[in-house]
Amino acid sequence: MSRQPLDLTINGESYQLMVEPHWSLLQVLRRELGMTGTKENCLEAECGVCTVLLDGKAVNSCILLAEQARGRSIVTIEGLGDPEHLHPLQRAFIDHGAVQCGYCIPGMILTAKSFLDECRGHVPSEAEVREALSGTLCRCTGYQKIVEAVIAAARQLNSWPEEAGRAS
Repeated sequence: MSRQPLDLTINGESYQLMVEPHWSLLQVLRRELGMTGTKENCLEAECGVCTVLLDGKAVNSCILLAEQARGRSIVTIEGLGDPEHLHPLQRAFIDHGAVQCGYCIPGMILTAKSFLDECRGHVPSEAEVREALSGTLCRCTGYQKIVEAVIAAARQLNSWPEEAGRAS
């Protein structure tokens, strides 16, 4: 097969790439752009570690063709915050000790962000958070600290103005 041009918007920046038609978004992010915060694991949308935001919704980048992201906004963990200005979810995960090995955390945080964006105006229950995160697997924790971190971030986000702390 031959590579074809593809323009993508990732973390607010435009990228012009030459990609094979069969490449997944995960392949493009990691191998072509060096954005290794998006993890590679099952390649079957079973574990959630490859989660990115596509137009604000959590998606498994391992099963999404890169071409399907044309003209859409992609946010990876690299675009959510930076060391100087952590997103409230990133800060909450640190503050609540929700990070162990860290492999699932980018996908977990982006899944939580999509969920919390849908929950604007209320703090979700523990059961709601567990349901929302059920597609992202963690082998290191019992999830309790992760759930606590998401609820803490929800409390903080609900006390902020609409635009504060939110990736576009």
